[in-house]
Amino acid sequence: MGELIIVRHGETEWSRARRHTGRTDLPLTARGEEQARALAPVAAGRSFARVLSSPAERARRTAELAGLAVDEVDPDLWEWDYGGYEGITSKSIREDRPGWFLWEDGVIPGDAGHPGESVERVGERADAVLGRVRPLLAEGDVALVAHGHVLRVLTARWLGLEPAAGRLFRLETGTLSTLGTEHDRPVIAAWNVPPPAG
Repeated sequence: MGELIIVRHGETEWSRARRHTGRTDLPLTARGEEQARALAPVAAGRSFARVLSSPAERARRTAELAGLAVDEVDPDLWEWDYGGYEGITSKSIREDRPGWFLWEDGVIPGDAGHPGESVERVGERADAVLGRVRPLLAEGDVALVAHGHVLRVLTARWLGLEPAAGRLFRLETGTLSTLGTEHDRPVIAAWNVPPPAG
């Protein structure tokens, strides 16, 4: 059985500023492009049965620069829809809502383009992705190129945990993680691994 390789896209202006970036489609920064290129030697060392990407430009560009030929753009890999908190930092949100924590308190509705979604809804999308890729793992490794929070939720679901358990898995931009099995049980084989120093 293959492994599930999850790649968080490279840095954007908003990720650098710690602003919640759900459906706003931002390009990579110069550093984000460097992070993506640095993943190429790791990607070149594997043969992938399938590569799936979020529709976001930042994910698709990361895949391209890392040498991952995307077979399918999967809308279920979009980042969490932060609703009215799109583009806002956690620090700013806590000015009005002291103690606010995304994983427990969720988001408020935004405009038509950012209606917002619950962690449970993100979990449903992650489950749908896993349902589609699990059979592909019989053919070899599968890569998913997407975003920090959705990949954290997907990891929780891979492990059989509730979606909000994604809070336990910090994930930086431009990193690669590996989900696999041990004795036929789901495990994290590697987590939040930066590209090798060039």
